[in-house]
Amino acid sequence: MDFDSMMVTLRRLALEAGDAIMEIYAAPDFDVRTKSDDSPVTEADEAADALISAGLQAAFPDAAVVTEERSDTHDLDVTDFFIVDPLDGTKEFVQRRGDFTVNIAWVEGGIPVRGVVYAPARGRLFWTAADGTSVEETGPFGKAAPGLCSPIAVAAPDNAALRVVASKSHRDQATDDYIGRYSVADMKSAGSSLKFCLVATGEADIYPRLGRTMEWDTAAGHAVLAGAGGTVVRFDDHRPLTYGKDGFANPFFIAHSPGVTLAEI
Repeated sequence: MDFDSMMVTLRRLALEAGDAIMEIYAAPDFDVRTKSDDSPVTEADEAADALISAGLQAAFPDAAVVTEERSDTHDLDVTDFFIVDPLDGTKEFVQRRGDFTVNIAWVEGGIPVRGVVYAPARGRLFWTAADGTSVEETGPFGKAAPGLCSPIAVAAPDNAALRVVASKSHRDQATDDYIGRYSVADMKSAGSSLKFCLVATGEADIYPRLGRTMEWDTAAGHAVLAGAGGTVVRFDDHRPLTYGKDGFANPFFIAHSPGVTLAEI
């Protein structure tokens, strides 16, 4: 893969999808339906998915594409593939809380190696450069070429005063019990894949997730965090989280700066 041209395309598609999402977000009302797994879906999810899927297929006709909104892609057996969550954080979108993102990643050999996370309502754009390092771009975001980009990197944590970020919509007692094993100086809540990005920028040290997620929820954020020096491991045995699993379902996981001493389970 030519990562230079890939990232130009992924960045552009994420921005175009963000425009489509924000047009619907600004409307006085929009339709919300419930999928078979009881999760919500809106016309914004579908519009962004159609745009990104068509763009990837046009630019990379030989590459597999897995996307949340297309159930016929969920049975693919692949290790190299694009994976898309066109609107991560639909609950945040429906409640107009702003913490939703567009996520596009390239997985190679089961590892997310390039990705884009765009939070259009927050005006934050994170992506991996062609060399695999991660940047945050500051707006305005032109479609043709990147603007001002700053390298991002995880922080060197103080294990006696850790900064934790956890889910805004999926926080539970098991998560709180696990966080209680650490010496915590600061606690943040955030929606969608922004949690990975807060660790990637050094705004937080650790993000534990003890709940159901799918690979399209995590791949782009995982790539951004890895490009900033961070890591994502399985909760049960602290082995690296890999992709292309059966049904694209994730186990519980921990995203963190490598300097964090993980609690024993």
